[in-house]
Amino acid sequence: MARTAVFLDLDRTLLRGPSGPALGAALQAAGLVTRSLPGQDLLYKIYDVYGETAPSMLLARLGPRVAKGLARSAVQAAARPAADTLLGLVAPFAPPLLDEHRREGRLLVLATTTPYDLIAPFAEALGLDDVIATRYGFDADGTYDGTITGPFVWGMGKLAAVRQWAADRGVDVAASWAYSDSVYDVPLLGAVAHPTVVNPDPRLLLVAAARRWPVLHLDVPPGVPKLLGVEPQQVAQLFARPELVPYARFDISGVENIPSEGPAIVCGNHRSYFDATVMSLVLAKRGRPARFLGKKEVFDAPLVGALARAFGGIRVERASGSDEPLREAAAALQAGEVVTLMPQGTIPRGRAFFDPVLKGRWGAARLAALTGAPVIPVGLWGTERVWPRSSRLLRGRPFGSRRTLLIPGSPSRSPATGLQRVTFPLASRTRTPHGRRSRMVLR
Repeated sequence: MARTAVFLDLDRTLLRGPSGPALGAALQAAGLVTRSLPGQDLLYKIYDVYGETAPSMLLARLGPRVAKGLARSAVQAAARPAADTLLGLVAPFAPPLLDEHRREGRLLVLATTTPYDLIAPFAEALGLDDVIATRYGFDADGTYDGTITGPFVWGMGKLAAVRQWAADRGVDVAASWAYSDSVYDVPLLGAVAHPTVVNPDPRLLLVAAARRWPVLHLDVPPGVPKLLGVEPQQVAQLFARPELVPYARFDISGVENIPSEGPAIVCGNHRSYFDATVMSLVLAKRGRPARFLGKKEVFDAPLVGALARAFGGIRVERASGSDEPLREAAAALQAGEVVTLMPQGTIPRGRAFFDPVLKGRWGAARLAALTGAPVIPVGLWGTERVWPRSSRLLRGRPFGSRRTLLIPGSPSRSPATGLQRVTFPLASRTRTPHGRRSRMVLR
């Protein structure tokens, strides 16, 4: 049985943007290039926004002439430190995708127009199995001669190079996978059994819609759509302002305790159906999209469920005991995202609602231990007056005086050993308006 492979484009697919600036900087730092090509910076900016264009490919075709006379060994040496820079540009959700294909035993192959000698160290550092890239010709003395050896790996040339590589190694292209952002890779995408469009340029987006190819964005969790580089939650945050919510007055303090970047587990006590709204206001004030863990009933609702998935929400079916929500949340944290949850799981009933000792579940503790992400406790108070559990509708009066407090506490980092110590600070750092402290115990 023939083997299968996964063919991966580089710029705007595996990487969040173009590789050219990092590679060009490495060549300049090594003294191999003293000046940029005319219009290079503008072309990179256009490429970053709109994807590949004919002018940008013209620039790539000029590469062999620019490199003529350079020592191949010197270029290869300059590429090694550039690999570290490029690793920092890998889209955050690309590594889990690569790991999934590795577990299935598929070969991971970088297929790119970028010169082989410049990009091979990056592919090796990322753990890919092979590289299909444009190769520059060189003389007997090891200097580039200004030509290309083999196909220019772009468009139909990329498909030809992939087929030749596969024929030499017994790989079935027609049963394989391909990922790309560019309309110029339609020949390759159309030749495999499993094409996936990643961060597509406008023309490829139309092709994908016509051919029903899946669309993926590796800088956001799976299932989150983007348009012109913006996800739905970021649009919603433009309107998530306290003055636009007429049913309550908000006192929000301590927002600076939520990190401006990097992973964070934001946990709030659960008092009302209004809590998700006010937690969204806190995160919008900090300017960070978050991935909410929510019960399955929310995701099963016809309209609300679709919106929750588009916002990157994580579906939790509490009765199943599945670890899948935990894995999804951990992947989001490892990608530098914010994950938000209510450790209590549900609004307390009866006397438990007034108990200062809150009863929480282990989810936040396990996430903190798995990922090392800080836990940010958010104390909520007064939301039950706006939308109590006993009511199907908001009770707050438009432009009324019902006061809601939201107080993010300082981050808590605890050792991975002793999960009890990870979760205890969640509510113990938050005071009620009457000055009493609440604390959380685990069930």
